[in-house]
Amino acid sequence: MTQLQVRFYGPLNDFLAPERRGVEFTHSVQGAPSVKDLIESLGPPHPEVDVVLVDGEAVDFSHRVEHGQRLAVYPAFSSIDVTPLVRVGPPALPEPRFLLDVGLGRLAGLLRMLGFDTLWRNDYADDVLARVSHDEQRILLTRDIGLLKRSEVLHGYFPRETDPSQQLIEVVRRFQLTAHMRPFSRCIPCNGALSAASPEEVQGRVPERVQATFTRFQQCPECKRVFWAGSHHERMQVIIDKLRELEQHP
Repeated sequence: MTQLQVRFYGPLNDFLAPERRGVEFTHSVQGAPSVKDLIESLGPPHPEVDVVLVDGEAVDFSHRVEHGQRLAVYPAFSSIDVTPLVRVGPPALPEPRFLLDVGLGRLAGLLRMLGFDTLWRNDYADDVLARVSHDEQRILLTRDIGLLKRSEVLHGYFPRETDPSQQLIEVVRRFQLTAHMRPFSRCIPCNGALSAASPEEVQGRVPERVQATFTRFQQCPECKRVFWAGSHHERMQVIIDKLRELEQHP
């Protein structure tokens, strides 16, 4: 029996039993499992882990543990420089793109509102989600921990909140999205990239009162919907302004 001293830091504690959160604990295993297998057997999915120290030395996921070793497991940090260390977490994507599972449809709409390329369908199978996330280098957002533990998944996150507006705040903070936001540049229903349209181009496709009131429109080349800055636009702008405040007051 291999006996280890283990401690998890930050939000990784969310996946642990209450008595193991924020403290070092003793854990016994059979044989010499890899660091990845050990961590995931205790709860946290590997996409949320960024640095693993074994007896103070940074190791990768393939490292096999030995009796008596001490493990410290860290999430991604935005305010701590861990450049000199071996990082098990993948490099940040230059352009954040997302893939969401069936239970996160409203969050998908909010991310599209912010301008992020976000795929969502209510019939994606788990193996499809894992493969698309890997092949298209998309951040997989899911509340299925087992899905996040699939080896294909490199970029992923488990939203802790259940309310979509709070989930949005979580994701914006976790992936530091504020600087990448391009609000109202994507179609919320279908994810298509919007383009500007003149009043003449949308004539007959919007209500007469809208045609008489507004001079600026956007249209989606995919689903052919037309958008304008109505009351819904103002409500969404309030959400966007609050998210931008997070950057100034994290």
